[in-house]
Amino acid sequence: MWKEISVLISKEVTLEWRQKFALNGILLYVVSAVFITYLSVGAREGNISEPTWNALYWIIILFSAVNAVAKSFVQEHQGRQLYYYMIASPESIILSKIIYNTGLTLILALLGYGVFSVILGNPVQDQGLFILNLVLGALGFSASLTMVSGIASKAGNNATLMAILSFPVIIPILLMAIRISKNAMDGLDWSVSMDYLFTLLAINAIVAVTGYILFPYLWRS
Repeated sequence: MWKEISVLISKEVTLEWRQKFALNGILLYVVSAVFITYLSVGAREGNISEPTWNALYWIIILFSAVNAVAKSFVQEHQGRQLYYYMIASPESIILSKIIYNTGLTLILALLGYGVFSVILGNPVQDQGLFILNLVLGALGFSASLTMVSGIASKAGNNATLMAILSFPVIIPILLMAIRISKNAMDGLDWSVSMDYLFTLLAINAIVAVTGYILFPYLWRS
């Protein structure tokens, strides 16, 4: 199965490289959103608070992840899906997409973090905790949005359906990520954030395992 996953991930990378306009559009969205924030919230005068910095960062990363992951199954036409059905197991397909989307979301999150640091300043005191939080947040966003994207693709790629289904799962992940980021910005000890980290890890595990179990039934339909 791991050989199938590696081949499918390389396929995703190849398709993304051929359609660079999609990735470039997402990168442009991240940079432009940060710059507009810089112009509109008074960051030039240095009066942006840490909670505002934290909230704006995660909102931008969330919408970047939605734009990046939403096309997971949208770009797969019916003939290609039938071909995948014949050569790969559904478990390999869903795991490969989750892994690939996690990497893509993490790249966007790190890019956004770098752009935020350059333009709006970097108030984070505990870089290690913040980066670990980025990894867990990227995994949570990718796992939930990938599964929801698969469900929406079976319903005619209905964007409204994807937004409604992803909302209950994304909100707990977003709240945990914002809370951990606030602790990292305040420089608090890791023991203060351990409960939030374990909660975020548990949510990610539940979403990923649920997608792994349920996707084969969705794929066979």
